[in-house]
Amino acid sequence: MSNKYYLPDTLKNWKWPRQISPDHVEVRAASAEWLRSLKAFSPRAQDAFDRCEFSKSQDHPFLTSSWAQLLPGLLACMTYPFHDKARLRTGCDFMNMVFVFDEYTDRATAEEAQVYADIAMDALRNPHVPRPKGEWIGGEVTRQYWELAVKTASPGSQKRFIASFDAFSKELVKQAADRNRGHIRNIEEYIEARRETIGGAPAFALVELGMNLPDEAVNHPVIEELSMLATDMIWVANDMSSYNIEQSRGDADHNIITVVMQEKKTDVQGAMDWVGEHHKKLEAKFMKIYENDIPKFGEPVDSELAQYVDGFAIWVRGNDQWNFESGRYFGSKAQEIQKTRCATLLPKARAEDYDVGPQHVDDSKL
Repeated sequence: MSNKYYLPDTLKNWKWPRQISPDHVEVRAASAEWLRSLKAFSPRAQDAFDRCEFSKSQDHPFLTSSWAQLLPGLLACMTYPFHDKARLRTGCDFMNMVFVFDEYTDRATAEEAQVYADIAMDALRNPHVPRPKGEWIGGEVTRQYWELAVKTASPGSQKRFIASFDAFSKELVKQAADRNRGHIRNIEEYIEARRETIGGAPAFALVELGMNLPDEAVNHPVIEELSMLATDMIWVANDMSSYNIEQSRGDADHNIITVVMQEKKTDVQGAMDWVGEHHKKLEAKFMKIYENDIPKFGEPVDSELAQYVDGFAIWVRGNDQWNFESGRYFGSKAQEIQKTRCATLLPKARAEDYDVGPQHVDDSKL
């Protein structure tokens, strides 16, 4: 059996091009320095993060050692390219905060993940209240992130961010429970869960940081469907890109490729092909709605709503580009793989090669 597989070129005809904020160098550096100051990771992980080490061998990237210091901010700068500096900083800080949250919950039991979720939500709801001494560091990361964000976030974006992050964190707890018991969901169940665990809804709430969209516009069924379709395209691209290193470290159960392989009784390539066809349907439906069915409310809502929906589409492109440009999933071969779409399955990793993750930090290190 061949160990090579091909990634479907899902965005070949996507009309939104790659973009990046002109302020990306300055803003993501400031955000990275902020996260570094909080000492959220073990010394080994922080060293890899600071030196932009993707792995011991860049041809074999391990997920938890791919913490190059500017990578989360790069994603924000590619998905919020038109934000001013203050709101771009919110985007960069959000990516850093979420990467911390993911890194801890990815290693947690369901009970531990619930504790992290409760702390994060309390910090979001009370950003001006000091966190308890000795608490999990994610509480302070989240509090500081949101304390700065609310200064330039519209009321609507704040409300929707908090509600959607709550749903996101709850689904991560369920994912931890699945992982603990080795449960692999079926395709339908997985899709429902993945729409939350990818974090699309809170990310889209940040698209509207400087907007004043009414609830009737954001919650309109057509806009909600466009949001869901874009979210699906984002997690599909992420799962296809991340599958290789996840299977390498034995952590690919929460991935559509594994789910399809199990349910459809196929191999990696068969699953990639199935997912590629699924993405085509998502794209076609998104474009049909985008071109014909966006509701009208009158100005200035219509102009802001058009920017908001374009923000979904920019996120789809930016996320896909980041999957390759960051080196997180394909290391030094990323450019070649993006062009040829051909990748080689990685061998199974040793635990010690990627055991560089987070640590519990006491209050004296805040």
